[in-house]
Amino acid sequence: MTRRLILFGLLLLSSSYAYLQNTIPSGSAVDTTKIDTIVIRATQYKIKAVPRGVRFINPVISFNDTKVLSEPYKPFVIPSFWSKENKLGLNISEVAFVNWNAGGENSISAIGNLKFARNYKFRNFTWDNEAILRYGINVQEDREPRKTEDVIRLTSSLGYRQDTLSKWYYSINTKFNTQFTDGFKYPDRDNPISTFMAPGYLFFGGGPSFVPEGKNFNLYLSPTTVKATFVLDQTLANQGAFGVRRAVFDEEGNLVTKGSTKFIEFGILVTNTWEKEIATNINMNHRLSLFTDYIRRFGNIDVDWELNFTFKVNDLFEANLGTQVIYDDDIRFDQVISDTGNVVDPGVPKIQFRQVLAIGLAYSF
Repeated sequence: MTRRLILFGLLLLSSSYAYLQNTIPSGSAVDTTKIDTIVIRATQYKIKAVPRGVRFINPVISFNDTKVLSEPYKPFVIPSFWSKENKLGLNISEVAFVNWNAGGENSISAIGNLKFARNYKFRNFTWDNEAILRYGINVQEDREPRKTEDVIRLTSSLGYRQDTLSKWYYSINTKFNTQFTDGFKYPDRDNPISTFMAPGYLFFGGGPSFVPEGKNFNLYLSPTTVKATFVLDQTLANQGAFGVRRAVFDEEGNLVTKGSTKFIEFGILVTNTWEKEIATNINMNHRLSLFTDYIRRFGNIDVDWELNFTFKVNDLFEANLGTQVIYDDDIRFDQVISDTGNVVDPGVPKIQFRQVLAIGLAYSF
């Protein structure tokens, strides 16, 4: 019986194997994929030599060595395309004598100056603004104070260039000059020869500017500039001061027609500014302005040239050596006026020259 069961099982197994072989679909492609992956298992060994700096302990956080910041924390600030300059200067010189055999007079002089600059630059655009204020006075023993310096100067320039590599800008420039107080031809203190807005000069025009990157150099060429001269003091206007049309008087000295308080010129303006450190702690500042009118006297050039040297001592003290030359055909000297108010001799233009040497305080803020 047992043998029969074993034979029956073998017969059933063989028939099933044959059936399964026949169930493979005919015409199937033979799988030729080769398995070539090799698995390598490396044995990991423990480190026997422990480095000296390794510490098998939990880190401990301590604030015992924490120190207070020497400077306040400065948070991130979005970059600005504006640059600014604020500078205050005060120069004082003094001379005193006591029983001085060679003689002399006690005196003290002071010159104060302020400079404010606000400049914008981003890619193709620039906008430069500057305000310069200066005033000086001299006091001597047994003599009333005298003015030695008086300047109000405001400038603004807007420029555009075609690309960021170009050194040439299309510019629009505005400049205004005047003074604070009356000016006199000492010792005469009764008849001022100038005052606030007498004269006052306004320049407005446009043209190309050559501004090389990082050179502190600016050359401005304007073939279309309007120059307006203001003489708002009627007494000076009646005398025809600074080129305005003078008043008309009759033979008895009665005023017939008031003098004009302004006149306009149209011409060419060339300006150049240049700042350079010529030696350690020695800076040069050059400013030149040339103007000629198309209509009245073309070729007659008005000149205003300043050259200043600054010798820096430290962060608070500096010395200054400066010169200025002015020639303006409309500013006349040695004018002769009759008792009736008529101008007998209009005078002649002269070269004006000024030189200053001073040491004092310079503070930037």
